Amino acid sequence: MERIGGFGGVSDILASNETYFGDPAYYQTVLKYAEEATPEDLKATAQKWLTQGKHILVANPFPEYTTTESTVDRSKLPELGPTKSSKFPDLQRATLSNGMNILLAKREGVPTIVMDLMFDAGYKTDILAKPGTASLAMSLLDEGTDNLNALQISEKLQMLGADLYTSSDQDISSVSMRTLKPSLDESLDLFAEVIQNPAFPENEFQRLKTEQLNSIKREKSQPIGMALRVINKYLYGEGHPYSNPYTGTGYENTVESLIRDEVVNFYQSCLKPNNATLVVTGDVEMDELQSKLEKSLSNWKKGDVPQVSFKKPETGTKNTLYLIDRPESQQSVIIAGHLTEKYGALSEIAVEQMVNILGGEFTSRINMNLREDKHWAYGAGGFVMGAKQERPFIVYAPVQTDKSAESVTELRKELADFVTSRPATREELEKVKTNQILGLPGQWETNAAVNSSLRNLVKYNLPDNYYQEYDSNVRNLSLDELHDVSNTVVKPENVNWFIVGDKAKIEENLNEIGFDQIIEIDADGNRLSSSIENQQVELKD
Repeated sequence: MERIGGFGGVSDILASNETYFGDPAYYQTVLKYAEEATPEDLKATAQKWLTQGKHILVANPFPEYTTTESTVDRSKLPELGPTKSSKFPDLQRATLSNGMNILLAKREGVPTIVMDLMFDAGYKTDILAKPGTASLAMSLLDEGTDNLNALQISEKLQMLGADLYTSSDQDISSVSMRTLKPSLDESLDLFAEVIQNPAFPENEFQRLKTEQLNSIKREKSQPIGMALRVINKYLYGEGHPYSNPYTGTGYENTVESLIRDEVVNFYQSCLKPNNATLVVTGDVEMDELQSKLEKSLSNWKKGDVPQVSFKKPETGTKNTLYLIDRPESQQSVIIAGHLTEKYGALSEIAVEQMVNILGGEFTSRINMNLREDKHWAYGAGGFVMGAKQERPFIVYAPVQTDKSAESVTELRKELADFVTSRPATREELEKVKTNQILGLPGQWETNAAVNSSLRNLVKYNLPDNYYQEYDSNVRNLSLDELHDVSNTVVKPENVNWFIVGDKAKIEENLNEIGFDQIIEIDADGNRLSSSIENQQVELKD
């Protein structure tokens, strides 16, 4: 390497055709020479390379711009054009000889086919087993069959341009597939193989069991996860099928004790064709689809399915705060709510718009109060969870720690005002309706979006024309209907509260805002011996 003065030949190297990049010795040498460089070295290098007259400097004058007079009125927002209507595909139904129902939304000219096989099972069946069973069983279902291991299944899916996954929620367990129309036959064969012949391999069982235990630990370390683990227990009461953690992961001790035979039993008892509906969206004829399924699922036989009994939720509490201590937490997570009617028992369109006004949109009352006005939260709102039985109406607010009690007071005020002194106005209703109407034409652009609505229709036993009439029902929703639903759903006097935060910093102020009782619980919902609860008892005495 030529040394130019004390600069180590860097310029020579860059000017040459030789490649030194990636050689550690080269960089060490460059660094050494760079550290030794002097002003004289730099001047000598500049004289060598910058005095040969080979550089050209081009200077272009700055262009002169002109403006054109605009006729646009910028003093107001542009007027909206006429809104377009949305259209949901027509539906077809059929039943296989083994009792499995089929619901098809045919969409011509679309190259993909989406299918979801829905079982009436889900986390609620854990009431018949150990909490966490349904989640682990569905995670394991596609990890190998009697004829294919997990890697072979993955390879086949890649070759077919398809994907397959399994899941559960509170009410439904699903096996889902997305594939291309030209590979439908082979995809259905693989779909049927996973459904009919799962092997539940022991090594995969142990791996996924460990993953689920890690998920539980992660939930118990995060504020939102902690709240979701305990809320159902105190809204529904112990012994209710919905009373286990909303996440479905179960408890560490129950998952740790699970054995392979127990997840196999979940499959054998709950995943029967006569307990399932296959919802399909794509360019396929019902006769063709039914014929293919009869062939591929010929070995899958109907059978008895255990029934989950739902009792009336019983908690015996209201205006109770369940406090989960999370020392040094940077904020408090507030979740509050009570149970309301099951999905479909009320006008769901009215429920959706009510939620949008109160807490479902950025400009909702709760968010504008706690975020935009008070600046105590980055985001706050409310929603109604979905469930086939009674379901929670929830408001939430992650807030700065020193405003925990004040935020509870504001949420109480918003709920009370919504059904008394400040009900939803016509202007608020028109705003949220317009927002939804403008989005309706794009709501079902993809097969996956259509199939998601089909899942909703099957899960909650909605009429087949529910989404065909959805557009007109949104447009025709009246303020009186909204008020009726609001008075049914929002019951401020029935609300229970769940707060995850630093107890040492928020306890004193929470004691002063009028809870009937404050009960400290852990991240699994177990009651702790707490000075807070003892103080509440003393006050009542």
